[in-house]
Amino acid sequence: MSNNRGRGLQANVLGTFDTVVMAVAGSAPAYSLAATTAVLVGAVGLASPAALLYCAIPMLGIALAFSYLSRIDVNAGASYSWVGRTLHPFLGFISGWALVISATIFMVAGSLPAGSMTLALFDDKLADNTALSTVVGAAWFLVMLGVVLGGARLTVRAQLLMSGVELGILALFAVLAVFHTDNARAFDWSWLGFSHFDGMAGFASGALLAAFYYWGWDVTSNLSEETRNSRRTTGLAGLIGVGIVFLLFEVFTIAVNVILTSKQIEQNDANVLAVLGEEIWPGWGGKLLIVSVMLSTIATLETTLIQVTRSLFAMGRDRTMPTALGRVHRTWNTPWVAIVVVGAVALAMFIASNALGSVGEILSDAISAIGLQIAVYYGLAGLAVVVAYRKMLLKSPANFLLGGLWPLFGAVFMFWIFVESLGELNGAAIAIGIGGLAVGLVPMLWYWRQGSDYYRPAKLDATRTVAAEYVPDDAGAPSRPHEGLPTDF
Repeated sequence: MSNNRGRGLQANVLGTFDTVVMAVAGSAPAYSLAATTAVLVGAVGLASPAALLYCAIPMLGIALAFSYLSRIDVNAGASYSWVGRTLHPFLGFISGWALVISATIFMVAGSLPAGSMTLALFDDKLADNTALSTVVGAAWFLVMLGVVLGGARLTVRAQLLMSGVELGILALFAVLAVFHTDNARAFDWSWLGFSHFDGMAGFASGALLAAFYYWGWDVTSNLSEETRNSRRTTGLAGLIGVGIVFLLFEVFTIAVNVILTSKQIEQNDANVLAVLGEEIWPGWGGKLLIVSVMLSTIATLETTLIQVTRSLFAMGRDRTMPTALGRVHRTWNTPWVAIVVVGAVALAMFIASNALGSVGEILSDAISAIGLQIAVYYGLAGLAVVVAYRKMLLKSPANFLLGGLWPLFGAVFMFWIFVESLGELNGAAIAIGIGGLAVGLVPMLWYWRQGSDYYRPAKLDATRTVAAEYVPDDAGAPSRPHEGLPTDF
């Protein structure tokens, strides 16, 4: 089956450095730290650095899975395509749908902080005004929608500017935190051990929150059709991205535990970073870290938009969702119909969440529900790589560890988080998490009945693909321009 109906996305726009920046921005280090640190410390206390450490290990397994799979199938749908071609097309569709639903919920949930952080730069009292924060957040969302519509090149330029400033500020404060002397408590290496967890349930709740921190690096795979030498670049950038954000998360979580008292952390749950900045550098510190959180939030709105629109583009192209979603703009080479649809849905959800107070509460449950959906599509990708590479796993120790055992461990961990958290979450969060996935059964069964070729896939087998792709470097033959073109099954 050939997917080359109509125009494809613009090939070879992004280089390795661009893609690493996108991976880091996708995980949104400053936003994750500001929004989730107080919750994590509240859940597991001094075990918070350990929770981030022990979640990083399986998360690297999932990043390895994405890396290995992107070598053998370049597709904007990423796990949607890979899982469909290895495990089963139904699971593949659910994998893509889980990303679409979780990303859409996040865009609504993430826009409010973008608005309130912008207002906090001018006046702390304005930041508490929900209606005004929603308006400013929606304005930022529309700006990012325009940037993503303008093409991958514009998207990356905006991202380099936002993430460059954000990471510069975070790096400065990481250094200042090390030399800060007026501390609430002394650092202890036991914080990185298991002794501070309250049993297995405590570890599970910490792991679920930690998974939130990391989520988003996989945007590199959704950009694979627009990346130079993407079979190598997208996976490598994802791994580097996870490594960079892991270091930032650890440094700042330890700094929060060392420098701030429990009371300070508890009272400033919405933005621990601003308080940390104020302690480290009175006067300017809080404002600078608010700037980094604001930029981080806006930057992650952009990467989330890319993930959801590229996934919908791949689904529209495969006729597993309305084919209009697979249309590409003649000038900008972006899936403009998917971008407009996502923008309209998200804005409608903004208005609803602001008009009905109760919807605001639903959104906080929705953020918890995202964890369930992330666990599903990460876990399925971890299984998919083992199936795709099964004939090659025993060829070398590296293949066995990096392409088999580690991703499999990551997958098992994700499914374990999923099951454990069902017991921890309230009914509304579970209803949104599982209900959101269940809604996907409607388009799945409808387009399956319509006879979409996606449901009759050629199986993804690494042995065949690797053999077919191999061209010796000294052969003098031009390399195949496969990157960026929609892949043929």
